[in-house]
Amino acid sequence: MNTTHPFSIAVVGRIAVSIAVAVPMALAGLEVAPPAHADESPPALGSTVTVPLTGVETEPAVEAAAPHAGRTAVLTTERATAAYSLLGVTWADPGAGARVAVHVRTRTAGVWSRWHELHADGESLGRGRQSEREGTEPFWAGGSDGVQVRVGVLIGDTPRDLRLELIDPGASAVDHRPPTPPKPNPPSGPGRDVRGRAARPAIVARKDWGADESIRDKSFKYTSTIKAVFVHHTADGNDFACADSAKVVRAIYRYHVVTNGWADIGYNFLVDKCGTIFEGRAGGVDKAVLGAHTLGFNTNSTGVAALGTYTTTKPQAPVLTAIEKVIAWKLGLHGRNPRGKVTLTSSDSGSRYAKGSTHAFDVISGHRDAFNTECPGQALYDKLPEIRAAVARSGG
Repeated sequence: MNTTHPFSIAVVGRIAVSIAVAVPMALAGLEVAPPAHADESPPALGSTVTVPLTGVETEPAVEAAAPHAGRTAVLTTERATAAYSLLGVTWADPGAGARVAVHVRTRTAGVWSRWHELHADGESLGRGRQSEREGTEPFWAGGSDGVQVRVGVLIGDTPRDLRLELIDPGASAVDHRPPTPPKPNPPSGPGRDVRGRAARPAIVARKDWGADESIRDKSFKYTSTIKAVFVHHTADGNDFACADSAKVVRAIYRYHVVTNGWADIGYNFLVDKCGTIFEGRAGGVDKAVLGAHTLGFNTNSTGVAALGTYTTTKPQAPVLTAIEKVIAWKLGLHGRNPRGKVTLTSSDSGSRYAKGSTHAFDVISGHRDAFNTECPGQALYDKLPEIRAAVARSGG
């Protein structure tokens, strides 16, 4: 390690963390429930390592081998770190994600990866609340112990207070269990309940994926109904086994809450590539829980995220089937037509539509329909017509 460039690290463990994660909400139709008293699982004892990022620490030859997007504001050497599985880069300047290009390399089992580009997280862009930080989407690196970071500035000034966040998801009783393949749908689609609606699918509860309930906001926030579903991908890579999916969910949860300062994980549901559905934001999977998944349009909607990146990787049948099942059930609870349109009002000008304006969305839409992002990835976005048709057949 190059001792002339100390790698300042602040370890933020479960006990040491003292963070205000309650996010103020001033949205029309919002209902706030009393604090939760449901059974809570033992903490998974995850941790966060925060690394301040400043300056160029490498020799010119090393810099020449790094990505060249924008003016180099930060370029670290190859650094040894504590063990981590997920990372992201954050900053204090509202809206800075539009002017930076962030790339990282990670070391796993002694081998350095190629450079990965990290995209700015659309749910934090332009919000600038005091309790929140903006940053990139989290990236799953798996059992890593080294990192190198480059931040290029495309325009304007270097964002203030740049930090690298390294997440250890901790351990849980569900880790490394062999995934259970989903049962194939009957020709008519997912099963139906006694009212002819799509039946509730199997959903892994928060306590079963090892959520540390001590770090989130204890109040639940609801909207009046569910009018639309926004489909996402988590954009954290595809290099993890389904047996590790609970770890990935825990790491995203910790990144959203401890790093970004959100009240809870942003998505209402998450789906892995083996077709397992995970409960996301707390408050009851059958309730109209207010999430933080689609800037400007979280009210009266729900967010379903596929774990992984589907820009060019095509989603396979298990993930599509799981997405269809949970959407069919959720829309069926609220009597929505999966082939229809719905008019929603923007609550944030950081979205594609000015605050207070309305837009007619498909009842089943992609994140990119509401925000300037490639999410849920072109390959998954191209499957939305197929998803709508399958949900309609199911009675959702």
